[in-house]
Parts: sequence; structure tokens; C-alpha cells
Amino acid sequence: MVDVFEEVEEQLRSDRYKTLALKTLPWVSGALLLALVGGGGWYGWQKHQEGVAAKASEGYQRGLADLGKNDPGRAFVEFDEVAKSGTPAYKSLALQQQGGIRLQQGKTAEAVQLFDAAAKVSPDLLFGDLARLKSAFALMDTASYGDIEARLKPLTEEKHPYRAQAREALAMAKLGAGKTAEARADFQVLTIAPDASEGVRGRAQAATALIDSGSAKSLPEIVKAAQALPPAAALPPGLAVPGGAPPAAQPAAPAGGAQ
Repeated sequence: MVDVFEEVEEQLRSDRYKTLALKTLPWVSGALLLALVGGGGWYGWQKHQEGVAAKASEGYQRGLADLGKNDPGRAFVEFDEVAKSGTPAYKSLALQQQGGIRLQQGKTAEAVQLFDAAAKVSPDLLFGDLARLKSAFALMDTASYGDIEARLKPLTEEKHPYRAQAREALAMAKLGAGKTAEARADFQVLTIAPDASEGVRGRAQAATALIDSGSAKSLPEIVKAAQALPPAAALPPGLAVPGGAPPAAQPAAPAGGAQ
């Protein structure tokens, strides 16, 4: 009898395991299916993003090539395609290129709109602050000092990639607003600032000398003096702001996988 009871008990245990397995199997299968779908979806999304970035890179390079051929109209169209369908980094760069084209054409208001749009779609401060800096420079001759300060002040804070250039632009704005003493103090700080490039320090020294000589009566004179200096050897990628020394090369495009 003992053997019979043990056999029955073993059978019952086996039946319970089977029932439990049948109950949990759909959940286990579902979890595995979700894992497979999730993994496949992530891989598919990555491949899609890589394709978008590659296409944007090609379009951006075509736009740069058109600029090199002195065909801004065609370049604007190429950059427009990138701005509509590229990754955030390429969208920001393309919009900035479009803003530069409009600025060269004397369409300042449209250029500022494009720079501001580039700042909004930017994936990080590197691209966003560059667009904001260009926008402020574009408005330097027409906007009030308060408007320029509101645009530039945030860019001078810690961890912002173009702090030195923003401080330089703010000093120029102060000079244009008649705040000569404040501007001179800012330029002097820039001449020894460790985060300032050689170009920024050189322009700050030139501006200080013009102020001390009494010949710097307005912002245009400082801008003209800055443009007469040789281009900075190592400006951040893509920095090509009006009123500063011309860059040595075209803006650097992000790597093929930039998002």
C-alpha cells in the first residue's frame, strides 16, 4: 500500500507541475516574444538612424560643395533637404548654413530666424550655442543692447562651449552701447582668459589698444579691426560668426553616425 500511495502522490505532483507549466507557459512565451520584438525593434531603429545620418551627411556635403562652387542658391536647397529630414545634429548645421547664406544676401531677419531654429533643434550645447552665438552677431548692429545681452549672457556661463566668444561679443555690444569702461574690462579679462583661443585674445588686445588710443568710437571700428587680424588657428568646429576673423576651413560635419 505504501508503494501505491507514493506512486499516487508522485502522479499528483506530476499533474500539478504540468498544470503550473500550462498556466505559466503563455506568460513565459509572451515575455520571450516581447524580448525578441524589443531587441529586433531596437536594432531596426538603430539601422534606420544610421541610414538617416548617412543620407544627411551626403546632402550636407553636397551643400558645402555648392558653396565652394559659389552657388548659394543650390546650396540652400541642399541644406533645406537636410534640415527637413536629417538627424538633429545635421538639421542644426544645415539651418545654420542656410542662415549664413541669407546673411550674406543681406536678409538679416530671415538669417536670425534660421539661426534660432537651428538652436531649437540642436541635440546639445555644442551645436545649439553656436547657432545662438551666430544669431547674436547677426543682430549686433540693429538690436538693442538689452536684446543682445539677453542672447549672449547665458552663453558665458560655465560648461558652455563658446564662453570666450560670447564674452567677446558681449564686450563688443557694451562698447557699441557706450559702456566703454565695462567693455575695456571685459576685453582685458579675455586677453588672459585660459579658455580663450589665440584669435580671441588677439582681438581683445586690439580692442583694448583702440579704446586706450581713443580711436574706438563705435562697434564697427572694433569689428573692422577684428577682421584685419589673421584667422584663429584652432576655433571650435563650425564657428564662422559675422564680425570675427574668418575661419580657416568649412564647419566640421558630425561623424556619419551623429544623431
